[in-house]
Amino acid sequence: MIIDLPNTTISQVSKALVKMREENGVVALGRVLTLIIAASTGSEEEAIEAANDASREHPMRVLVVCTNPADDGQAAEARLDAEIRVGGDAGASEVIILRASGEAASDEQSLVMGLLLPDAPVVTWWPGIAPAVPGLAPLGRIAHRRITDASAQPEPQAALQQLAESYRPGDIDFAWTRLTLWRAQLAAVLDQPPYSPVTSVRVEGSDDSPSTTLLSAWLHDALQADTEYVLTPGATSHGIHSVRLERPTGAIELSRTGGGVARLTQPKQPTHSLALPRRNLRDCLADELRRLDPDELYGQVITRALATLGPATPITTGTAA
Repeated sequence: MIIDLPNTTISQVSKALVKMREENGVVALGRVLTLIIAASTGSEEEAIEAANDASREHPMRVLVVCTNPADDGQAAEARLDAEIRVGGDAGASEVIILRASGEAASDEQSLVMGLLLPDAPVVTWWPGIAPAVPGLAPLGRIAHRRITDASAQPEPQAALQQLAESYRPGDIDFAWTRLTLWRAQLAAVLDQPPYSPVTSVRVEGSDDSPSTTLLSAWLHDALQADTEYVLTPGATSHGIHSVRLERPTGAIELSRTGGGVARLTQPKQPTHSLALPRRNLRDCLADELRRLDPDELYGQVITRALATLGPATPITTGTAA
């Protein structure tokens, strides 16, 4: 069910929600959190679809805020249009889309305050361009957790440095979330004998992959080994390509071969094929909503390990592993 509320107010939106609950039995009971999606106009549907899928694991109220303060240098009309989605159009959540322009878009925090679930955690997600300091942004100050995506920024690698400088406990970035399967597989390999130390690390990935840099920083900090990372420009395959760990007993290499499959080679063992798909928005969002306390390991990697990593190995040509 979709209800349009053109040229409305937050009070009228709230009353419409109450009326829907009374007439149709749509209730907020069981909602575990409020998810605020700060999206640009025209790009919100992909984020809403991911939130709807994730809501089946985390029932929630989704507030989508799309603001347009000005148009072509001219003052935009002060206006708020809203849309409420429930039932089959909202997964296991209720979605409220707020499209504000002009003066109505000047205070994002006031737009959502009257629609937050009482006594429930708040998570703010910027699926596109993120503010310079998420923790100080209007929608970030009211959130327990703040989710950004460095890969969606104009310069993904430079965005990591900005994240390090602006970090506040509760911040998280999908560049880190996408590493979960890589980190789990590498940890599992190193948990097996022989337990010889890793002497050097080499990570390869595309130059638009901040996850490659974060994985290198994590390995460098965790293994205390010489770490080299290579960012391939113009690669046909995006994301992380391969990780090579050198030990006195031989090298371990985990490389993505395409189609969500990776190849694992180890000394004196047969080559294994492993499922290592790229994580989509739904998987990343659902993963981050499982915990609402600060991710301390991410905080250490983005603020400390990244600073000790050093620059990437420069190359001019290359192909994906």
